[in-house]
Amino acid sequence: MADEPVGEVHRPNDLDPAALGFMCGLEVHQQLATGKLHSRQSGELYDITIDTLPDAWPRFERRLRAARGEGGTIDVAARFESRRNRSFVYAQSPNAGLIELDEQPPLALDDDAVDITLTVAALLNAQPVSLIQTMRKTVVDGSNTSGFQRTSLIATDGRLVTEGGDVGIDVVCLEEDSARKLDTVDTPNGQKVIYNLDRLGLPLIEIATSPDVQSPDHAQVTAKALGRVLRQTRRVRRGLGSIRQDLNVSIGAGDRVEIKGCQDLGWIPRIIRLEMARQLHFYRLANELRAMLNLPPLPPHRDDDDEATELQVAQSVAEHLPEAMSDVTSLFASTSSGMVSESIGNGNVMMALPLKGMLGRLGSKTLDEDGAQLPRLGRELAGAAKLAGVKGIFHADELPAYGISQEEVDEVRSSLSLATADGFVLCCAPAWQASLALESVLSRARMAWHRIPQEVRNVVVKKGAPEDGTTAPMRPLPGRSRMYPETDVPPQALSSATWNHILDHLPMTDEERSNRLAAFDISTDQAEQLLARELDDVFCEHVESLPSKAWAALVLNHDDTSPQLLAHVLRLREDGALARDHLDAVIVAHSGTLSSYEELLVYCQENDLAPADIGGLEDVINTIIAERLDFVKERGMGAMGPLMGVVMQAAGGADGKEVSALLKAAIQAVLE
Repeated sequence: MADEPVGEVHRPNDLDPAALGFMCGLEVHQQLATGKLHSRQSGELYDITIDTLPDAWPRFERRLRAARGEGGTIDVAARFESRRNRSFVYAQSPNAGLIELDEQPPLALDDDAVDITLTVAALLNAQPVSLIQTMRKTVVDGSNTSGFQRTSLIATDGRLVTEGGDVGIDVVCLEEDSARKLDTVDTPNGQKVIYNLDRLGLPLIEIATSPDVQSPDHAQVTAKALGRVLRQTRRVRRGLGSIRQDLNVSIGAGDRVEIKGCQDLGWIPRIIRLEMARQLHFYRLANELRAMLNLPPLPPHRDDDDEATELQVAQSVAEHLPEAMSDVTSLFASTSSGMVSESIGNGNVMMALPLKGMLGRLGSKTLDEDGAQLPRLGRELAGAAKLAGVKGIFHADELPAYGISQEEVDEVRSSLSLATADGFVLCCAPAWQASLALESVLSRARMAWHRIPQEVRNVVVKKGAPEDGTTAPMRPLPGRSRMYPETDVPPQALSSATWNHILDHLPMTDEERSNRLAAFDISTDQAEQLLARELDDVFCEHVESLPSKAWAALVLNHDDTSPQLLAHVLRLREDGALARDHLDAVIVAHSGTLSSYEELLVYCQENDLAPADIGGLEDVINTIIAERLDFVKERGMGAMGPLMGVVMQAAGGADGKEVSALLKAAIQAVLE
């Protein structure tokens, strides 16, 4: 049997991953820069919120129900979601059609998406499948109108080389992205969730690694390495939300937990360390509670768990914590708590659940040495209740508080006939919802005698960033019964010829791209920016007939403009048809058009945008210097700045670089 785990929960940075039996793998989801996977709709995303949602977009309301999987059973996550009594409103964006509304069968997989996924598989040294079989993955949180997500296995058994050790790649899949949530509205009959359908159906590559990650820091290294592989294709989307990392984390004394919401790679080590501390805390709490009931202790490692023993513990705990909810609304008729008074005034009830022997074990908010909330059972109970749609709960260890008085606490304890060591939980909500929430609370409280549950958790985010790296429960960890074949999409054979074509046309490596740019006369900073912003292909496509540094600067300053337009404009400048100072104005005036070089030349001629005649420019400069000769002799070369503006105003249309050079020479001639 394994030794007892060592480490202090309030010092997560000092926990030893190897000694604690740490295991970790990553799941990376990357949006592809293509149209939608099964509908051929465009992949455009619309920058809208619930407040700016266009009234002209049609809306559809639906309810979803869990269905049985291929094996005839209902997935545990699907069953839980179906009890939440939620309805869903879908806003139909311009790139959402009948397929997105689940009113038309899907089309076959998008060819470009398959090609990109195979390319990524090859870069990861993975082995392609011989037949692509699209599957349905049950999803009943409303994020897909059909109630399932389509996913296809593309390759397996790959390997990613990283600093810190190789990481196996279990699977490379191609799947649909979900709809984007805009808002959640509470109603007396349950929550109403509003989704935007613009993202629904975008192709995602899903890469799942083996549990080969050695440490929290190695997880961050692995995520960065996967990101580099994906960007190497130059065919994936960039920007916030285009790539998402999920973390599968466990220690020997805990169990596997999937953590979502890790968009900022810098937070990954902290999130993992806090999860290690959480699992360690609840292992120790479980044994403390078992000792209270004289039950067999929980082994230090999950591999040593005994099913019969755990069943015995579960039976004893169910007897110790029966489902005995009570309506205690009348005790709060004159409460000073504003939130409770308002809720009851709206027709809600206050339900109470006794927790025998739990007083002092639910915990109150305290922080670790780095300012993150320490794990506590009360927070887990609140998370379980929130999954039923309530805003939260009150529990005995934190009361009196929130306007609830000690007198009211005493009345609740008396009403529930609690002993001194007993705790309780209160929930104020519509009767059906309060009961469902307290059912979830009771279930989670009983789990406290066991190893932590396998579940999906979400990083707690406030104001757009992780609050402190801690997580909250989302749903039970899905089982295999959520997956079944998609009968509307025929299987697609993958030939050796297709795979060989992929292998023969792999994208350039970062080193190859860097070496390519080194052949041109551009600055180191320009080269680094072109690579970082994935503009090196645009640069190289047109640079042969253009001045390198000027072309690099133009591409970097106007990366959202047609490269062909930029090239035409720069050629006009080089040909003497366009003054440097008018470059940006011409680009803005013709952005979004397909103007040819000849058309732009005519535009420059009609608007007199050519540089001023150099001979005439010299005369202008000499005249201005002669008029201000004393000023020039007094200030010397310091007169350059003030006189530049005067000359530019007098010689409208002159090229600023040429003016500067001629003015400098003229001033030097006077001073000699």
